[in-house]
Amino acid sequence: MVSRLARSIAIGTFTLAAAAPLAALAQETKPREATITVSGEGNASTAPDMAVLSFSVLKQAQTAAEAMSENNKAMTEVQAALKKAGIADRDLQTTNFSVQPVYKQFEPKDGVYIPPEITGYQVTNGLTVRVRDLTKLGDILDSSVKLGINQGGDITFTNDNPEAVFTDARKKAVENAVAKARTLAQAAGVKVGRVLEISENSPRPLAVPAPMMRATMQKEDSVPIAAGENTYVVNVNVTFAIEQ
Repeated sequence: MVSRLARSIAIGTFTLAAAAPLAALAQETKPREATITVSGEGNASTAPDMAVLSFSVLKQAQTAAEAMSENNKAMTEVQAALKKAGIADRDLQTTNFSVQPVYKQFEPKDGVYIPPEITGYQVTNGLTVRVRDLTKLGDILDSSVKLGINQGGDITFTNDNPEAVFTDARKKAVENAVAKARTLAQAAGVKVGRVLEISENSPRPLAVPAPMMRATMQKEDSVPIAAGENTYVVNVNVTFAIEQ
């Protein structure tokens, strides 16, 4: 009786083991779901609410110590003026500090090379400034130059928190993807089904400034500023099922 039971168990086990590959084969041969994959792009614009300035003080003297002293004096005055204008400590950052010799080059004499001679030193001290009140930007640029800023002057207009603009751009990107999918499906004689997968690339500001400019003119003795608009771009990839 035990032997008969053992044989029954063995046969049942064999049947299950044999059925497993058949089930896997059936899954493999099942046709893949037809899909449409498209990309969508959306952008949204807004006026900037912050400017990032990058400039520096360059001073030259016969000795490195003298050049350093003159540079420190000018930069200290610039930072004091910026703080007086309402710039917080967290919005001031020193960058690209350097001390370099200044050389005098000589023409070769009778074909003999004459090595350059150090005639002095120059000290460069860079400063990055975030200006959160754009109405003060022209005055800040004007006073900084008068106090000793003599290099740089790059301005980048940005937004402190562009998340709301990105949300608008995301909606437009998905709408763009849906429109593309419907166009493709209509051309193929099918219908767009449910969304199977959706992904987003990293949102980014548009490299090219928007053509519409909003000029913010300051007082006559300050720098005129045109802040314009910032445009932010979102790209998405969406996969839809196809309804035959």
